[in-house]
Amino acid sequence: MKNIIYIFLISILPIIELRGAIPVGAALGVPFYWNYLCAVVGNMLPVPFILLFIPKILDFLARFKIFRPVVEWVRKKADKHSAKIVSHGVAAEKNAEAACEESSEVKAENEVQPKKKRFDGAFLGLLLFVMIPLPGTGAWTGSLIAALFDLPKRRSFLAALLGVLGAGVIMCLASYGVVGFLKIFI
Repeated sequence: MKNIIYIFLISILPIIELRGAIPVGAALGVPFYWNYLCAVVGNMLPVPFILLFIPKILDFLARFKIFRPVVEWVRKKADKHSAKIVSHGVAAEKNAEAACEESSEVKAENEVQPKKKRFDGAFLGLLLFVMIPLPGTGAWTGSLIAALFDLPKRRSFLAALLGVLGAGVIMCLASYGVVGFLKIFI
């Protein structure tokens, strides 16, 4: 039980997160399924708080003269980069609509075309950013980016969750080996 608590606490820490907790759990001899579960839960615990409260914390800090330049710099950077993402998404959507209009003119009027879902690049980008087990990526940073870019909270949470689940699988495979990970199925 003590090892499970260690894994949980390590996975909550920024930067280390699940990427450090799972190898520690493997070294402590914790079965991979407990290690995976505790690391995922611990890693996801701060995500809703980051998504909900970072903008409010920045608003609070902006009230103080000493923090105002830093807050303005962070917001300026976030606005600049989020504008690129939004404008790129809008341009891609307009191009897709134009292509659909051209193709619909060619097809007969009585044919029914299924609606194409718009590809959400920000969701996929956030998911992959969280999933890639490299230093500086993960649920903390991904949630911070989502909060600063003012991305939809539920979709950001889902992207972070799927990314953490994927990163957990990657880290379990790396820490326990493919054969050790697949023992549950064999």
